[in-house]
Amino acid sequence: MTGHPASSLRRQLLGWLLVATAVFGILALIDTYREAIKTANTVSDRVLAGSALAIAERVVVNENGALEVDIPYVALEMLTSAAQDRVFYRVEGPPGHFITGYQALPTIADTHGQPTAYADASFRGEPIRVAVLQRSASTGVNSVPFVVTVAETTIARRQLAQAILLRSALRLGLMIAGAAAIVWIAVTLALRPLYRLSDAIAERNPSDLHPIDQQVPSEVQGLVDTVNSFMVRLQSALDSLRHFSGNASHQLRTPLAIIRTQLALASRAPTLAAAQEAAQKGDSAVAHAERILAQLLLMAKIDAAASAEPHPLAEIDIAAIARSATAEYVPLAAQADIDLGFDGNGPAIVRAEPLLFGEMLRNLIDNAIAYAGPGAEVTVAIQPKGQTIRLRVEDDGPGIPAERRTEVLQRFARGGRGDAPGMGLGLPIVEDIAALFGATLTLEQGAGGRGLSAVVTFPAAMTDAGAG
Repeated sequence: MTGHPASSLRRQLLGWLLVATAVFGILALIDTYREAIKTANTVSDRVLAGSALAIAERVVVNENGALEVDIPYVALEMLTSAAQDRVFYRVEGPPGHFITGYQALPTIADTHGQPTAYADASFRGEPIRVAVLQRSASTGVNSVPFVVTVAETTIARRQLAQAILLRSALRLGLMIAGAAAIVWIAVTLALRPLYRLSDAIAERNPSDLHPIDQQVPSEVQGLVDTVNSFMVRLQSALDSLRHFSGNASHQLRTPLAIIRTQLALASRAPTLAAAQEAAQKGDSAVAHAERILAQLLLMAKIDAAASAEPHPLAEIDIAAIARSATAEYVPLAAQADIDLGFDGNGPAIVRAEPLLFGEMLRNLIDNAIAYAGPGAEVTVAIQPKGQTIRLRVEDDGPGIPAERRTEVLQRFARGGRGDAPGMGLGLPIVEDIAALFGATLTLEQGAGGRGLSAVVTFPAAMTDAGAG
């Protein structure tokens, strides 16, 4: 079952680009419009100031000492524009003395000491821009102050600002369209390695799990590495499954055949004693098959643990675990006429997994009991030595020749007495579990030149664990 495909990466990037550029574009246009209004005002204000100055230069003092003005045509002509703006003016002398023009025209009462001041106002229901010029006319004896006010409607200014805004919006739109096209093309080119990666995976055989070797962008390399790691783990799991299936089918064939044979003999047995004997042999074959399955499952568990991500190990006292396990095996050893004992003092701390350590120790004890023979002695010992701790399981039985000690560490290779039960997995399982803990398994000759000593050497978890 597959999930719904996500939206196109190209569309997502393009959408984010358009949204971002639209937001920044609107902000830029707002700022552009403000700058356009400011620019239009600056240009028009200079014309207004020029008109006011032209009128002010025509203000004179007549023979009666009063102010009079002859409005020059050029002063108003320079304010004409294609937008048909209306022009207004007003000239007034000392406070309260109106000279000429539009008497109701708004003016600026306080110019803050500036000779020329500008302001926005409204006149006859229309917005206007006002320029006020303060000057004085000389009578030869003293000066008579006067104020020239010139105003015009703002149609031309608005049109200029709108034209600037429109051109800016047009340029911004072209820029966004160009950027969108570039992003579309760039993403298409950038995705080509992913298309090649997809094709390479699609062309693979389902059983081909070797790592992907394909050039991809660095942003995707982490994904490829994760997929490669997953395929390595999957390959290991499949190999473990194939090994388990093959080993199970091979090792269980004989016990199952014995069970069927004994069941057939029991059904045709002429006496009850013969039927019971056949049933007993069948039950022994079932027990042997159970041991085989248990060992195969443990081996599969070890293989899975070895191929999985490493897990932190706990600090455990293997001396306490070994002492307890030895005590559990004493009755079984006694039934086999074997003297089983433990040798060790004090705690022995190593980093391991308790359950797997217990399985390793049980395999060593089982192996010793199975091959040492009646009348033998088996000793489980914990021996700190320097920065290491040794787990030793030693017997004084027939042992294993030195030239065969490497061979018996291979799976399904049996050593010792040929009549002893087993399937050749005990020591290989011990070696695999020891490797998980960073420990090593060595097979040595027992004390006095007799038997076998299986030694698992651990790095000590604490420097004060003891010294030999």
